[in-house]
Amino acid sequence: MSEQITRRTFIKRAVGTALTAAGLGTGGYFYAREVEPRMLDITRHTIKNAALPSGFDGVRLIQFSDTHIGFQYTMEQLKQLITQINKLNPDLIVFTGDLIDDPRHFGEKNRLISILSHLNAPLGKFAVYGNHDHGGYGSDLYKQIMEQSGFSLLLNTSANINLLDGSSVWIAGIDDAMLGRPDLNACMANIPNNSYTILLSHAPDKAEEAAEHPIHLQLSGHSHGGQIQIPFYGPLVTPPFAEKYVEGFYTAGSNNDLTLYVNRGLGTTRLPFRFLSQPELAIFTFKSKETSS
Repeated sequence: MSEQITRRTFIKRAVGTALTAAGLGTGGYFYAREVEPRMLDITRHTIKNAALPSGFDGVRLIQFSDTHIGFQYTMEQLKQLITQINKLNPDLIVFTGDLIDDPRHFGEKNRLISILSHLNAPLGKFAVYGNHDHGGYGSDLYKQIMEQSGFSLLLNTSANINLLDGSSVWIAGIDDAMLGRPDLNACMANIPNNSYTILLSHAPDKAEEAAEHPIHLQLSGHSHGGQIQIPFYGPLVTPPFAEKYVEGFYTAGSNNDLTLYVNRGLGTTRLPFRFLSQPELAIFTFKSKETSS
C-alpha cells in the first residue's frame, strides 16, 4: 500500500510540476508569486446546529491559519491583518497552526508578541500547534509567543466558554499530527456530555478520528488549499494529513455528524506561489436552533 501511495504521489507531483512550469512560464509566474499571495479572501459562513445554546446565537468567530512568517509572509502583512481582524469585531479568534515557517532562523519574538497582542476577542483567543511550530526545535518558542500574546494554547486539552445566559460551549485542541502527539481522548476528557464542541486541529484529515467523538465542528488548516491549483487537475501538492480534505466544508462520520472546515491559510511554504488558491480569513457566525428554525 505504501509503495502505491508513494508512486502515485510522485507521478502527481511530476505531472503537476510540468503543468505549473508551462503555465507560470507564460506570464502567470508574476501573478502567482507577487499578486495572488497578497489577495486576501475574507470568507463568511453561517453555522447552524441544534446543539448550539441560545446564548451562542450571533457569536462571530474568526479563524486564521498558516501564516508561515519569514518565508513570504511578512511582519508588516501580519500587522495589517490584525488591524483588519479587529475591524471585523470578532467574539472569538482561533489560530490553527504554522505561525513561523522556520523557527530556527526567527529572531523577532518580542515584536511578534507585540503584534499578536493587539488582537481583541471578548470570548477568548485560542491556538493549536502546526507542524512548522514544532519543526526546528520551535515548540517552546511557539508556546511563548502565543501565551504571551494572550492566546490559550490547547495541547490535547479543552476550554469552556461561559455565555451570558449561563450556558457554555467548548473549544478543544489537539497536537499536530505530523510532528506532535495528538490525543483526542485526552482532549475530550473534561467536556460534559451534550456540550457543543469545536475542535481545532491543524491537520484536517484527523476528522475521521474526530468524528468518533461528540464533536460538532472541526476547524483546520495545513493544506493551503493546495497552494497551487491546476485547472482540470486540482491541487499540485497536498501534504500528509491534508490529502483527503483540502479546502472548504466537508462532513465526516457514519452519520455525517461532524462538520469540517479547511482554511486555505495566509502564507506559503516550500514554493513562494499561490495560484487559484487565495489566502483566506474565515468568519463564522453561529445560529442557535431557535433562530434558525
